Amino acid sequence: MVDAAGERPDVILVVDDEASIREYLEVLLMRAKHAVTLAAGLREAKEALGAHDFDLVISDFRLGADSGLDVLKAARAVSPPPEVIIITAYGTPASAVEAMRQGAYDYISKPFDNEELLLLVERAVEKSKLSTENRQLKASLVPRAEYSLGNSVAMRQVWHLVDKVAAAKTTVLITGESGTGKEVVSRAIHNRGPRAGAPFVPVNCGALAEGVLESELFGHVKGAFTGAQGDRAGILVSAGEGTVLLDEVGELPPSTQVKLLRVLQERRVKPVGSSREVPFEARVLAATNRRLDEEVKAGRFREDLFFRLNVINIELPPLRARREDIRPLASFFLARFADELGRPGLRFTEEALKTLETNALHGNVRQLENLIERAATLADGEELGVESLPPSITGAAEAGAVGEVTISELFSLERHLDEVERRYLLEALRLSGGVKMKAAQLLGLTFRSLRYRLSKQGLGEKDDA
Repeated sequence: MVDAAGERPDVILVVDDEASIREYLEVLLMRAKHAVTLAAGLREAKEALGAHDFDLVISDFRLGADSGLDVLKAARAVSPPPEVIIITAYGTPASAVEAMRQGAYDYISKPFDNEELLLLVERAVEKSKLSTENRQLKASLVPRAEYSLGNSVAMRQVWHLVDKVAAAKTTVLITGESGTGKEVVSRAIHNRGPRAGAPFVPVNCGALAEGVLESELFGHVKGAFTGAQGDRAGILVSAGEGTVLLDEVGELPPSTQVKLLRVLQERRVKPVGSSREVPFEARVLAATNRRLDEEVKAGRFREDLFFRLNVINIELPPLRARREDIRPLASFFLARFADELGRPGLRFTEEALKTLETNALHGNVRQLENLIERAATLADGEELGVESLPPSITGAAEAGAVGEVTISELFSLERHLDEVERRYLLEALRLSGGVKMKAAQLLGLTFRSLRYRLSKQGLGEKDDA
């Protein structure tokens, strides 16, 4: 719908169970050059919200058996969500406060002044349009996730599912091998839904000690433990209406699993050291490289928590199962690193691209990204051939590698594997500049597993956490 000047007018949905009020508001708003749709109750409002985009919803608080809060909830569930103004009866401040708490733009009490209502409508519509512009700007500045994970038939099915769940509040469990891009998909769910303007907060459940993790998630009060010098809201509360990603959720210790289950069921958290529960609005996503169904059978993960997290499952296929993504991904990553290095002319030879396509990439997208960063950084010329790829991809022998396997009388396989593990740990620490989280990612390990292996090899530090 466009006006005579070719511009789309503001579109407003009016919800009221009294026909006389609906008709009065329709005339008032149309005289102010707004397009108006009418609904007699919650059911009609939901149908209208599902069929059209609105800039604003104006709803009476009392709608027979339903409430304006139900309309507010329905409006907030669509993407993009319109602003909502609630009309309340005179002398009912409690209902107005509750509407504001649940996200209404504002309220106006009966009997209302026409000019006051129109001014409120103008401000609400302006905010709605500004929010839409911000979302569009953000989408234009951030490359779509397809470019960094691939757009094969298998991945298009993933993106289709991402689009379907983005506007919902449902918990989503994202599974797949290390390096397949679980956090990228999580961010795509966040960025494509109505929460795009709010924070996205990833939490690595395997990188924090049990007590620290609970304090981070649920918050704490002053004096709850040594060093708690003041009250602190946990991530679930401080994320507001954003999204919290519980990454490596399979690493949660049993006691935290119990607490998280209750939090997800009640939508309330109890800060460490407090007896008071606090509600939270954030959407919760979870990701893991473990088979949680197998963890449940082994008794390492609670079955009830698994079902609570696994309402919708998005499983990311490994890169070796979708080799058609390797070439476009390689070109995408090379262009990005070439731009960062100020060398826009960098390009792969056809032979190098074919080598990448025909060799197994056990580290998935992350390994591909890392090896292309290595190739771009070490490149002598603009053209990157097979020689620019690491021996693990080309099959060439590494410098100092043994060509034949020799087993002497005193050979110990366990000692030999320990030596190999130690070399890889040291190399990962060197490449990551000593940043253990990045070293764990390079090795395809969880942070907790890396700490264990470093400790076993005598490479850990006392203050490592």
